[in-house]
Amino acid sequence: QVQLVEAGGGLVQAGGSLRLSCAASGRAFSNVALGWFRQAPGKEREFVSAISSSGGRTHYADSVKGRFTISRDNAKNTVYLQMNSLKPQDTAVYYCAGRTFGVTTYYADYNYWGQGTQVTVSS
Repeated sequence: QVQLVEAGGGLVQAGGSLRLSCAASGRAFSNVALGWFRQAPGKEREFVSAISSSGGRTHYADSVKGRFTISRDNAKNTVYLQMNSLKPQDTAVYYCAGRTFGVTTYYADYNYWGQGTQVTVSS
């Protein structure tokens, strides 16, 4: 089992930045691939970014490529999502997710989920 707790959401103006963090406990963190997904009201959950267990591979949705950066610190059992140049369309609840196999971009592949953190970008 892996427990995930997100933090760092909030309200920011368009063009601003936020850094989300996700602290993990339980199963060996260094064996867990991690992803960030988001869900806006009335929309399906969508992939944002993911990172392999070693941190050597990362993936980004086209909509955030060049603006968001995912990273992890295995010594602190934490994954981060640095979000720059935020847009109103980035407004959503952001979820951290984990899985004990290879990194993927499909939400159904992830076994462990955090409770989510709200990100609101005003225009």
